[in-house]
Amino acid sequence: MTKEGAVVTFVKVSTLVNGVLTFVTGATMNDILSERSRQILEAIIDDYIRTAEPVGSRTVTRRHSLTLSPATVRNVMSDLEEMGFLSSPHTSAGRVPTDKAFRFYVDSLLQVRAITEGQQEEIRRQYRVHSRDVGEILKETSRILSSISNYIGIVIAPRFAANVFRQVEFVKLCGTRILVILVSESGIVQNRIIEAEDDYSAEDLVRMSNYLNELLHGLTISEVKARIISEMADEKVRYDKLMSRALRLSEVTLEESAAEVFIEGQVNILEQPEFADVEKMKDIFRAFEEKSQLITLLDRCMDAERVNIFIGAENFLSRMNQMSVVTAPYASGPNTIGVLGVIGPTRMGYDKVIPIVDYTARILSELLGRE
Repeated sequence: MTKEGAVVTFVKVSTLVNGVLTFVTGATMNDILSERSRQILEAIIDDYIRTAEPVGSRTVTRRHSLTLSPATVRNVMSDLEEMGFLSSPHTSAGRVPTDKAFRFYVDSLLQVRAITEGQQEEIRRQYRVHSRDVGEILKETSRILSSISNYIGIVIAPRFAANVFRQVEFVKLCGTRILVILVSESGIVQNRIIEAEDDYSAEDLVRMSNYLNELLHGLTISEVKARIISEMADEKVRYDKLMSRALRLSEVTLEESAAEVFIEGQVNILEQPEFADVEKMKDIFRAFEEKSQLITLLDRCMDAERVNIFIGAENFLSRMNQMSVVTAPYASGPNTIGVLGVIGPTRMGYDKVIPIVDYTARILSELLGRE
């Protein structure tokens, strides 16, 4: 699940105690820092998340109830910098947390509160007033994630290959062109136009559809492909011209296509002070234009069954090395079919974003399961 040595935290909600969500994480650095260092690092991260400004020792002692002198805090901050948890901008005497610091924060310090009842109701309300079309639901999901988190919402639409096959319909167009309508059990509809080798009649296409629907209904797409290969090898089918042609058409139809990506809220990044630099903004928007890389990143979360957190350079997208990505898979019935998430600065409010992503994934799974 990792690339180039990146550390990815997989987070799963386990219990809710006194309104605080407890998570199981896949990595920890609890033993690296003393209690004093942990307290100071947490104070610096909290301040930096709130202000986006470098944090100095006097700020730490003034804003937080630490019975330590600024000189002691300064010494600890120097140690933390040597350990790679803090860095010093050239223009300031303060320090800023590194990706390593945010990783430690998420793994060892973070307390995530449950999503508020108001947020739950807002998410459910927005889903209730919109179309039941799956594509519209996914697009609305990305908008909801952006609106609730104030960052960028992203949803990867299910590839048809991630679904259970329900039916196929062949519709004759001009000449040898055929419109193929694929429908999955989760309600995903995929339309494709293919160029056939022969000129089929409308009646032949109906018979081919009926044959394939009886043969393939209820199978996963991987099972469908295996069944097609098996049937094509059968001697009886090879001598049945119509069945053989139907299998060849279905084989062409099921070739994998690029996943659709819904992204909303890029403008929210303009409000983050660390991205005021025009060149940084251009890099980020170019990253969103290169959707294939985002798909590659989110595809890594398909089998995790948990919330996933990529911090800074961990997402391996050079144009987004100052961004973090919090994702969760969504499902239709027992089958994971896609991934959704929130993208924001590394100093994002993880305690708020994680439950929003987790809850939205569960609600979307419920909606698709009823389709």
